[in-house]
Amino acid sequence: MTSTTDKKNINLTLKIWRQNGPDNNGFETYYADDISTDMSFLEMIDVINERLTLEGKDPVAFDHDCREGICGTCGTMINGRAHGPEKGTTLCQLHMRHFADGDTLVIEPWRSRAFKIIKDLVVDRSPLDKIIQAGGYISVNAGKAPDANAIPIPQETAETAMDAAACIGCGACVASCPNASAMLFVGAKISHLALLPQGKPEAMIRVMAMVNEMDRQCFGNCTNHRECEAECPKEISITNIARLNREFIKSGLF
Repeated sequence: MTSTTDKKNINLTLKIWRQNGPDNNGFETYYADDISTDMSFLEMIDVINERLTLEGKDPVAFDHDCREGICGTCGTMINGRAHGPEKGTTLCQLHMRHFADGDTLVIEPWRSRAFKIIKDLVVDRSPLDKIIQAGGYISVNAGKAPDANAIPIPQETAETAMDAAACIGCGACVASCPNASAMLFVGAKISHLALLPQGKPEAMIRVMAMVNEMDRQCFGNCTNHRECEAECPKEISITNIARLNREFIKSGLF
């Protein structure tokens, strides 16, 4: 349970998953004292790592890059929630003011057969890249930007495609799904391209290739639990999964 606090500094108990090999793993407890509520969650981890380094201990490994909610690199489970308790927020955008003094936070990596743990909170997200490589693009030569923009597209269609394109591929949908399904991720990529004229010529080949690759990467099946939609930091709708299913059926028929 989270709450906003007026206190400028808080004390937390962190139970962080540490893993440096298949037989060397488990939770370790750290005390985060005098943490400013103005910090982001990753800045708080930076403080913990600086203290660990000064003590001669191994810092906690975690993924990050832009720290602006754009790249999709960051992401851990905090008390069982992907990216933490704030809706529509990536881990790097989560601030410590959303936690209360004395809270205990359980921090662990994405849990999925497809996402192998590299170290501590770092997982291998390359299976998502392989799905994109299988067909998440168009090879149609649309020319320069003015030529590509010469095709009239209804505003509603363009906005729906852009909503799907907002997916940053962080993997929160996979981590939050009880089946570790990547259907929301694949559905967003399929919707983005299938809705636009440039993507229609290869739509049938694309959906079949991406779904087949998703299966090869050992992602689970969708059973409509909707945790993916609830935890997605970009609030991607599961209507994209429905569109993926329609596109897949059309591909199988034709």
